[in-house]
Amino acid sequence: MFRNYLKIAWRNLVRNKTFSAINIFGLAVGMACALLISLWVRDELSYNRFLPDAPNTYFVRVNYSFRGGETQTAYTTPGPLEGAIASDVPGIVAVTKTNYGWEALLKAVGSGPGETGAKEQGHYATASFFDVFDLPALSGNPKAALAQPDKIIITRRLAEKYFPNQPAVGRQMQLDNAKLYTVGAVLENLPTTSTIQFDWLLNLKNNEGPWMAEWGMNSFMTYVRLKPGPTDEASRVAAIEGSMKGIFPRYAKFDNKETPILQPITDLHLHAEYKNGQVSGGRIEYVRIFSVVALFMLLIACINFINMTTARSAIRTKEVGVRKVVGALRSSLVGLFMIESLLTSLLAVVLALGLVQVILPTVNTLFEKQLALDLTNPSFWGLVVGLVVITGLLSGSYPALFLSGLPPVRMLRGAARRLSPATFRRVLVVFQFGLSMFLIVGMLAIGQQMDYIRTKNLGLDRENVLYVPLEGNLTQARTTATFRQEVLRSPSVSAATITSHLPMDIQNSTTDLNWPGRDPDQLVSVSSMSVGDNFVSTLNIKLLAGRDFRPNSRADSSNYLINEAAARLLGMRSPVGKQITFSNGTGQVVGLMKDFHLNSLHQAISPLVVMFNPANTRYLLVKARAGQTASAIADLKRLTDQFNPGYPFEYRFLDDAYQRLYHAEQQVGMLINYFGILAILISCLGLFGLVTFTAEQRTKEIGVRKVLGASVTSIVTLLSKDFLKLVLIAIVVASPIAWWAMNRWLQDFAYKIDIEWWVFALAGGLAMSVALLTVSFQSVKAALMNPVKSLRSE
Repeated sequence: MFRNYLKIAWRNLVRNKTFSAINIFGLAVGMACALLISLWVRDELSYNRFLPDAPNTYFVRVNYSFRGGETQTAYTTPGPLEGAIASDVPGIVAVTKTNYGWEALLKAVGSGPGETGAKEQGHYATASFFDVFDLPALSGNPKAALAQPDKIIITRRLAEKYFPNQPAVGRQMQLDNAKLYTVGAVLENLPTTSTIQFDWLLNLKNNEGPWMAEWGMNSFMTYVRLKPGPTDEASRVAAIEGSMKGIFPRYAKFDNKETPILQPITDLHLHAEYKNGQVSGGRIEYVRIFSVVALFMLLIACINFINMTTARSAIRTKEVGVRKVVGALRSSLVGLFMIESLLTSLLAVVLALGLVQVILPTVNTLFEKQLALDLTNPSFWGLVVGLVVITGLLSGSYPALFLSGLPPVRMLRGAARRLSPATFRRVLVVFQFGLSMFLIVGMLAIGQQMDYIRTKNLGLDRENVLYVPLEGNLTQARTTATFRQEVLRSPSVSAATITSHLPMDIQNSTTDLNWPGRDPDQLVSVSSMSVGDNFVSTLNIKLLAGRDFRPNSRADSSNYLINEAAARLLGMRSPVGKQITFSNGTGQVVGLMKDFHLNSLHQAISPLVVMFNPANTRYLLVKARAGQTASAIADLKRLTDQFNPGYPFEYRFLDDAYQRLYHAEQQVGMLINYFGILAILISCLGLFGLVTFTAEQRTKEIGVRKVLGASVTSIVTLLSKDFLKLVLIAIVVASPIAWWAMNRWLQDFAYKIDIEWWVFALAGGLAMSVALLTVSFQSVKAALMNPVKSLRSE
């Protein structure tokens, strides 16, 4: 019986080539989108799950509040917190801390291709790092090596790059043309699904400084590994967080009511945003969004199949009626139609797998992923089989139940057209185009927000500003000063300054700010950066009062610049000339800067204190004259090669660094654009099929109307108006839902656009135009047909 049903199903597919092609291609595109999104979602959910003891590994954050207001949550922690947790908190197996990722020039000592060296990303970490992260080693003992400050741990990638075809352990490497280290161990490469990324690792003692002992300087990432216990995870975490509550009051110079909290390491990638001390979102929102988009795409494709099948039910009714008369059971008829649906779904998934395989390299390049069809993994084939079955059942169940339930007498009398579920089809068309409208609004709103980000005045001038890292010889204050003076001599350079951070990506924070009259119970957290002279003028930051730092001014070494947010924190309307105490000691506020954005537009502008400390800077920022950027780059390269010959010349534009802050949003925008276009394509395929079928059913009617004098325009209107009404209803229904969803997405930005009425008008116009084009193509074709051909059989 099954074999017979399969033959019938195949013959029906072959007999109706146009409609079969529309169904299979529409389903294939929907399945391909769903497969791609499922691969992306699985990759996002797998972050840090490769760690051997991931369920017991946690990231430490710190909750604090600003002037008693809403609780804020810091990503970084002070240096002494690690030791305090290790000594004071029970239930901890190990605790470690690392600095931010560090890019350094690494060379292999001795002959070989690696001797020229290259910039490599690494970390400084405490000796207990491998007690928390038991990463697999290919050779050597990483735990013992990290305990020795003269040892370096590298990954397989560096070992193969610098020591090809030879053991790396025991060989020497030089960091930043300075200190030599012996390779103590080689680790397996970290997967891309790790939030901790490095190719070399050194003991933190190699980068020690007095600031590391300050409780008010948040500059480290701290991790803990808990002891497995008899109680559940929530109880263990609550007990440990309770033990950590007393750490800051016990050790900090003054009580800032800061409280350490724990976050599972497996949540770190997806749940990065906190509000009022609790997890509020992050990339998990994008996982949810695209999971819904995958479902939308699959539904749109399935709706095509349902509409096409039920629309053609008039042709199949006599077949079903005859089968019922000769004794066919309803269950066997349902089985027949479900086999047809599953066969269509199977053919579609084969095509979908081919489409995914072809476009995966492009997707990986665009989104910096390493997604792949794991054809050897049984769970992948389980996903594919599940997709075939779900799609087949979803798209075939209603047509099967509808056709098998029709009364045989009415079928054989020719009342099929009245039996066709036209109302249900209309509802599905509205739903289908409603989803498409939703995605189009998403495309426009996200694009508008990205344009707003690109063009927003940040309060500083990032145009024609490039920066080079200060490394090697350029870390010496006198060399840096001479280098900067030579750069300023270039006719293509209008200004230059040095900074410790890029001005729109200041991640560190500190509580070490004091001033006369401060309430001892007031909670303080400020961002800070060190700069050289002419910082304000180089970036064209508006000074509301006071002055910039002066060149070679010893007095300014204990003076400060602050922004408006810091002035509000101090409670001073005119802070210039007032004394404050900060990292450089007690000094005066010499300048009040207009607020500029220190981070992405997701965050409100925070208080900022700028110190004059040229010795503690990492970047040279150069303002090129308009139209002379290429000359400025050439001069910079010449001078860098002269002052710092051991390092390759590297430069980047400040505007590019700003755009990288919105990398995730740009990726989401691209995905929404692609899926929005595909959704419209699939919807139009279904609409095309329905119009084609309608025109076929009304061929004789159209012929009669033409003989009686109907114009082409009237016939096109006759065939098009009902479908265009459905699209219009879809636009009206989807618009408020899209408005609500996009406003919710925009809530993640502290600075955002308002979605205006024209966005919905444009989205609706696009949907209506594409639908009109699709409907008109087939309608005009039917209207131009010679009536003699359509009436010949009468």
